[in-house]
Amino acid sequence: MVTKRTSPASPVATPPMVRYQHIKDFVAGKIQDGTWTPGDRLPSENDLVLQFGMSRMTVNRALRELQEQGRIRRVAGVGSFVADDKPQANLLQIARLADDIRRRGHDYHCQMVTIERISATLEVAAALGLHTGESVFHTVCVHLEDGVAMQLEDRFVNPRMAPDFGGQDFQTEQPSDYLVRTVLFDQMEHVVDAVLPTAEQAALLQMDAHQPCLLLTRRTWMRDVPITLVRCLHPGARYRLGSRFRTDGNAVTS
Repeated sequence: MVTKRTSPASPVATPPMVRYQHIKDFVAGKIQDGTWTPGDRLPSENDLVLQFGMSRMTVNRALRELQEQGRIRRVAGVGSFVADDKPQANLLQIARLADDIRRRGHDYHCQMVTIERISATLEVAAALGLHTGESVFHTVCVHLEDGVAMQLEDRFVNPRMAPDFGGQDFQTEQPSDYLVRTVLFDQMEHVVDAVLPTAEQAALLQMDAHQPCLLLTRRTWMRDVPITLVRCLHPGARYRLGSRFRTDGNAVTS
């Protein structure tokens, strides 16, 4: 039996994947342990090239992937910085995004894209307890934080439960605010999926269509009658979804 051995004089080369991952782990570790905090400037690419003895291309790939993951932000001609913490939405309640953004001291804006009444597709009709082709209200809007798109909201509303929905001025009041204010609900369902945006969705969210998104699908009911179906699409690098709750099922509020 012959055993093959690697000569100590001929070390095995480190694969490129491991090399750029080493830089990613270094930067992520500094952020994780608090050495670098949101807004701090990272060492330049040249500094990292010298520190790790790696090519500029390898360093650039590591920083690019950290940016795509939302850990850092890169400003052309200026440098790389630790990104602000991603906002988190509560999965146990209907979060008001405008309030969350303003609470952080940032500017909020809602851009209405579509307000219409259409025939329900098979999927929408099934979700709202209607017949295919029945008339439903449909709105699309983009929620922005400091001019950056954070959420694409695509909503369908059952006219039987909110007959006056289509006549509202949604330039002054958001669809979700109107529904919460005027229509009671006693059940709510949240489902979260990881998806890729369509080309149209990516354009509205000001992002690359190849970057992943979090899709929160919400349905509400009153006495088992469906009220609304809404799909909230968030760029994964800009947003996260989560909740904290006690063992009795009640949410913990800060």
